[in-house]
Amino acid sequence: MRFLTLASFFLSLSVSAEDPLHLPIGDPARREREAAVVLDAITDTARGDLITPLELPARLSGVRLLLTGESHTDMDSHRIQMRVLEGLHAAGRKVAIGLEMFPAGAQGLDAWMGGGFSEEKFLQASGWYRHWRYNWGYYLDIFLFAREKKIPLVAVNAPRETISAVRRKGFEGLSEEERKGLPPSVDTESAEHLRLFKASFEDAGFHASMTEEQWKGLFAAQCAWDAAMAWHAVQALEKMGGESAILILLAGAGHVQYGLGIQRQAAKFFKEKIATLLPVAVANDQGRPVRGVKASYADFLWGVPAEEDPLYPNLGISTRTREEEKRLEIIHVEKDSPAEKAGLQAGDLLLALDGAEVRDRETLNRLLAAKNWGDAAGFSVKRKGEVLAVPVIFRREASLSGKMLR
Repeated sequence: MRFLTLASFFLSLSVSAEDPLHLPIGDPARREREAAVVLDAITDTARGDLITPLELPARLSGVRLLLTGESHTDMDSHRIQMRVLEGLHAAGRKVAIGLEMFPAGAQGLDAWMGGGFSEEKFLQASGWYRHWRYNWGYYLDIFLFAREKKIPLVAVNAPRETISAVRRKGFEGLSEEERKGLPPSVDTESAEHLRLFKASFEDAGFHASMTEEQWKGLFAAQCAWDAAMAWHAVQALEKMGGESAILILLAGAGHVQYGLGIQRQAAKFFKEKIATLLPVAVANDQGRPVRGVKASYADFLWGVPAEEDPLYPNLGISTRTREEEKRLEIIHVEKDSPAEKAGLQAGDLLLALDGAEVRDRETLNRLLAAKNWGDAAGFSVKRKGEVLAVPVIFRREASLSGKMLR
């Protein structure tokens, strides 16, 4: 759910205006009923029955594009993606993997597949931490499996600069260069998608502060993002050929919910069968059980445990580049995050981390990726003209039940 400043908001806000799991939107045949969510079971929301992972490939017969939504820092999401990949490959399907984390044309994927790159060299050559802020460890098993089984990896996103330009200028203001990562047309006219989109921004105060023009810009950027992934995924699928071919697209859940994101955009130019699969936690952030969601939420629901702390530390900031100083400026600090506890503030300019100069997101993300829970990080920041040393310690908090507080 994160890509650029737009998506950083998705995970940093709380108290929803509407519950995204229970909106009466999406497929008219399913949006008025509930589908069960059962831990370690897959719910086929069209049929209403529970199946096992072994049965899933048969249910996906005829599906050419499978959209698997994820919570980027929840390891269960990635384990599910692995199970789906393994199952479809074992069933004899011709599989490719679409990757949200890379813009189309990204370098390094072919070299990884050929076995010529070590992990470290691949991360550097592909610009992993330039394009994506999440730890490589979440995706390692998928990339190793793809290389072992010769499953093509396909970069499907648009450049972050393009999505940012859409938000700021609209489609009519884009330069020819900025249009290169987008399909010929992007649909921004879905009232249902806009409703879901607004529900994803969970802070009521944020809702109140937004003008209609700002909502229009954010929503246009989201639609462009969805359409770019749909366009590049379908192009790759058509190049694969063969009736058994299926492209499994790995993307944030917000692009998959209710079929209103990538699927809606793809359906404008791709007439073959598309399916969606989403993990759903059996308890929410407050510990209350989630026994069901709207049946239109996805074609397949996979019940997973309540999400706890991420496997790898999350600093808890969003940044943008302050052009006049060519430095990263903190624009948001997440509540109860290591950054907030250490005293980092919105407006701080990041100068260095553990003595290494930080001038861009790639450097920041790469240095943070080396941290584990319990580690410390020494930040140097500029605040109101004064240079300050801010030590950050990556620690979690345990509740009395022994589970980790998020």
